[in-house]
Amino acid sequence: MATHQSAIKRIRQTEKRRLLNKYFHKTTRNAIKKLQDMKTKKEAITLLSKVTSMIDKLTKRNIIHKNKSSNLKSKLTKQVNAMS
Repeated sequence: MATHQSAIKRIRQTEKRRLLNKYFHKTTRNAIKKLQDMKTKKEAITLLSKVTSMIDKLTKRNIIHKNKSSNLKSKLTKQVNAMS
């Protein structure tokens, strides 16, 4: 167990960040699933911009890799464009 005050504080900070990152990542994954299940193109287009923003924020926070975010956005955009 950590004995220095700075090490104890670092443990608290790390745990807070881990929980926040987990929350943001799970929320984004749920939004992606919701987008993939959409039927109408008009609704999907509005949700696509929000999901893309969420994915970009995950990338900015280093929760996911930039290549993964590019792949996700590309696949989602293709899927929305293919809707009728």
